[in-house]
Amino acid sequence: MSIPFDLPADDHTLSPRTGYTRAHWEAVADGLLTAAWRRATPGGALLHLPGRPSRSGVRSDGLEGYARTFLAAAFRVAGAHDDDPHHLLERYADGLAAGTRTPGRDDTESWPEILDVDVQGQPMVESASVALGLRLTAPWLWEKLDPAVQDRAEAWLRGALRHTPAPNNWYLFPYTVAGFLESVGRGDAETAAAREWARDLLESWYRGDGWYADGDGRAFDHYNGWALHLYPVLDAHLAGDADALAHHGGRLRAHLDGLSLMFGADGAPLHFGRSLTYRFAASAAVSLGAVTGHTPLTPGASRRIASGALRHFLDRGALTSEGLLSLGWYGPHEASLQEYSGPASPYWASKAFVALLAPADHALWTDTEEPAPVEEADRVLSLPGPGLLLQATRADGTVRLHNHGSDHVRPHEGESAADDPHYGRLAYSTRTGPTARANAADNHLSVEVNGRASVRRRIHPLGAGHGDGWGWAASWHRPVFVAGPTMVPGLRAESVTVALGSLELRVHRVVGAPPGSRVTLTGWATGPEEPTVSALHGLYGWDDPAPEPVPAPQGTAWTPWARVPRLTGGCGGTTVHVALACLTTGPDAPPLERAVTDVRVDGGTVELTWTRDGSRTRVSFEPPEVRHTRP
Repeated sequence: MSIPFDLPADDHTLSPRTGYTRAHWEAVADGLLTAAWRRATPGGALLHLPGRPSRSGVRSDGLEGYARTFLAAAFRVAGAHDDDPHHLLERYADGLAAGTRTPGRDDTESWPEILDVDVQGQPMVESASVALGLRLTAPWLWEKLDPAVQDRAEAWLRGALRHTPAPNNWYLFPYTVAGFLESVGRGDAETAAAREWARDLLESWYRGDGWYADGDGRAFDHYNGWALHLYPVLDAHLAGDADALAHHGGRLRAHLDGLSLMFGADGAPLHFGRSLTYRFAASAAVSLGAVTGHTPLTPGASRRIASGALRHFLDRGALTSEGLLSLGWYGPHEASLQEYSGPASPYWASKAFVALLAPADHALWTDTEEPAPVEEADRVLSLPGPGLLLQATRADGTVRLHNHGSDHVRPHEGESAADDPHYGRLAYSTRTGPTARANAADNHLSVEVNGRASVRRRIHPLGAGHGDGWGWAASWHRPVFVAGPTMVPGLRAESVTVALGSLELRVHRVVGAPPGSRVTLTGWATGPEEPTVSALHGLYGWDDPAPEPVPAPQGTAWTPWARVPRLTGGCGGTTVHVALACLTTGPDAPPLERAVTDVRVDGGTVELTWTRDGSRTRVSFEPPEVRHTRP
């Protein structure tokens, strides 16, 4: 699709895979900012972009437009050392003065006050972008402001330090505000307390493998990269704090071992978790690692991932005809959104422009692009900390994530029957999206009791591991029901995924099912016009090994209409159900009915032989264990 602003010619010598250079990044930032500023109020304090309002209201959405675009402008200008050809900082300085003159007033320019999350919390989110933008551009914007405007801005920002954030990554917003105030000589006991609290919480949320939980539960998603790593690492980098940078940077490096494998060969990030309308912000941590030197990737591979993600969305309709980022994935897509998503929400994609903090002579821009990890070889990687299993195939450039640990259910919340497509599925990929709530769920195991189907909510990890070219992850969940009683006493579902090449062995044990219950398993959701092929084949415990195609009329972020393969079988007491699944591109999908032989099920143990190389896999549930041996 055409991009509604000019870009430089592709440079396939320096960037043989994407064609993008630093000049492309600057041009995209300029194009996005120019389009957004056409919707500014006369004083420049609010940018009212078109689209459905968020639950926070139109004024908060206007502040969001100012703050999130300011972040892109700040990276753009700071990385060019005050080269500001479009006079962006003048606009943001004027907007800051106008917005903080009378906060809370119902007029054309005034910013909403920052209050508690349950009262008027969204401005706290935006305060972090304002503060970070001011910190990045302090010599050229903050230091030139009238002292009265500085005082007003500080007074508004301190609202973030004095009110209650959401119990998750939001604690990094007052942390970031306090960091800015301290950097300009306005720190005190209040700023120190905000930073200490956030640091302590961040430590308590660390789960290993470079992954943080987004709060006290088990929410693992893209917020790790674009929030939980970005704010503390960038803060330490800007402050020149070597000890803090070594600590947080070391964790960023570990995170990038897995995150770098979460981008497909076409540049797509995994369609997993909430706030997916931030799109190419998913690459922010990759670029931050290159900027700070805390990365396992070469500069050429880092740029290939970041530029690949940026180009992926620009080439697929993420921009409107005005040059604005739409609410969705490619074009508008309601099912990808949350209630807090408003017209300016997609501009958290601005975080990707942290790449521009690397100057023009940095290796991130001067080294030749190198392959992304998915382009180098087939890979299977387990991440026991978050309970995730990554499976990447070089031939089609597809990455799959098998979810055995991320559920976004807070510890104080009881089991609920509300399906959450962003976290409740067994698997996600760079080529497919989950189906909508009202449609048949993809990649889902459901127990049906008296005709009532269950959903998967709180996920309990049982382990994960990998070897040479294979890996596994396991979990259990309590099936909960939409109608009637929420749960059946003693009922649980245990699940194991084993990945080998492009094949997925899915083994499930249902425990405590009432007599006459049913179990269903679905595979990947794909559209009839897509090149992606979804296959599912029953090996044990199903009425028929061949799945039935179930329509999903609301489609996915990839296709306006989809179908989902589904297996069904009877269950009661304790039963085992085994299937093979596969997601591939092109005509060479492996025939699943011939992929394994000698399938044996004995109580809680499953054994089978893989046709491709004669290797043998043994899955046990008591205790959870997977062994894979080669002949």
